[in-house]
Amino acid sequence: MASLLSRSIARSARTRMGYVCPHCRHYAAPTSSTLPAPHMLLKLRTDLKTAMKAKDTSRLNVLRALLAEVTNSAKTSNPIKTDMQLLSLLRKRAAAAKTARAEFESAGRQDLVEQEDKQAAVLDEYAGGVETTSESDVREAVSKVVEEVKAAAAGKANMGDVLKKLLAPGGSLAGKPVEKSQVAKVVKEILAQP
Repeated sequence: MASLLSRSIARSARTRMGYVCPHCRHYAAPTSSTLPAPHMLLKLRTDLKTAMKAKDTSRLNVLRALLAEVTNSAKTSNPIKTDMQLLSLLRKRAAAAKTARAEFESAGRQDLVEQEDKQAAVLDEYAGGVETTSESDVREAVSKVVEEVKAAAAGKANMGDVLKKLLAPGGSLAGKPVEKSQVAKVVKEILAQP
């Protein structure tokens, strides 16, 4: 009985001192704090404070929605960790705002059309602030890799092999700020050339 009491006292002392058992340590270790936050995400957070102070409701609504979506994505298997992922989110939201604008316009709701225009303008402003690799640099890298793949595969290259070689770790575009959709479009164009 005394040993049981001493074990429970020792256990409660360990939990108060911040002790984490070895089996639980893996689950308690922070995973998202190991990488720095994307530059654009930091800008969104500081602009949120500025919009609050200025009482800019359209910008405030857009920023809150974006930051909520980023926070929700952190709980999924594909959290937003880079500016390029954030750019993709910004473009998706801008496209949704433009679609909603068209629907409101056809319904004759001019007040909602103006609201969607303001939101789309804010989203486009932030999307334009993300630095990406120029299309000419992407074309140059794609052309090189297509030639390499064609040489290795006896004159035939498929899109999957080229994209792997470009975007895989160690590839010519790996880690660079490029949009995968843009790269895929350029690869498709170059492969279609005779």
